[in-house]
Amino acid sequence: MARFLTRLIDAQAFWARPLGDFNRRWLGAIYDHIGPLKDIVHGRWLGHPLHAATTDIPIGALTVTVVLDLLNQRAAADIALVVGIVFMVLSVVSGAADYTDTDGTAFMRATVHSVLMVVALVLYLVSLVLRTGDPVDRTGPVVMSIVAYLVLTAGAYVGGDVAYVLGNMVDRHAFGGRGTKWQPLDLGDVKELPEATPVKGKAGANPILLIRYGETIHAMHETCAHAGGPLSEGKIVDGCIECPWHGSRFRLTDARVQRGPSVYDQPRYEVRAGGAGFEIRRIPN
Repeated sequence: MARFLTRLIDAQAFWARPLGDFNRRWLGAIYDHIGPLKDIVHGRWLGHPLHAATTDIPIGALTVTVVLDLLNQRAAADIALVVGIVFMVLSVVSGAADYTDTDGTAFMRATVHSVLMVVALVLYLVSLVLRTGDPVDRTGPVVMSIVAYLVLTAGAYVGGDVAYVLGNMVDRHAFGGRGTKWQPLDLGDVKELPEATPVKGKAGANPILLIRYGETIHAMHETCAHAGGPLSEGKIVDGCIECPWHGSRFRLTDARVQRGPSVYDQPRYEVRAGGAGFEIRRIPN
């Protein structure tokens, strides 16, 4: 079943990729110009993707709508439907922000997910309009909401695939080692760290970003927590390293995220001079 569903989703690439490219252009024109508001809808203030936190509310409310409709609890079903629609719109806003900073297969599948969710939202709105005036025969709006729920379920499945199978908006360091022992720092051919210049080193299996200011060496994991971008290829902006892929910024002094789309801090390290070069160890965030 899982393989069949995966093939079915990926078969939509012929229309999802061009539609996704079009969506990225017009959504980017909006989200790239709202400044700090984009970080709010990403969920940086929450330390967790806001979209994932808001999707449970409409799914729960719309599930309750189906149950209450079948029990002929009209007023309660209508209230649940309104709640579901309101939070579904909020989820669309936060999801669109994440969508503009998604790439590759995850972006294609996210396009399929978004189309299904928009179709479900339209069907729910039609159902809500048909309920106005409290018609005696509610067969039409109830059937419409059940159809919308089936589309919603399909969209939720694809969304889960984007998050759990492809790891979109998942912390790239969630499963990394958290040991705090000193390790040798391998700088390759670099003999001396240049001033205010990103340098990539290695401690065991971990790539490390190093930036020296005078006698102080700032160190954090070189892989961006958002989508795995190479921070050593980024630039220093306002005391932060900016990821070259999607523009996330992390403060050099403590590796904390200062601008999204990342909502996670970077693992940070301290550096000391060892007997045969530098040594490094992770500092608990």
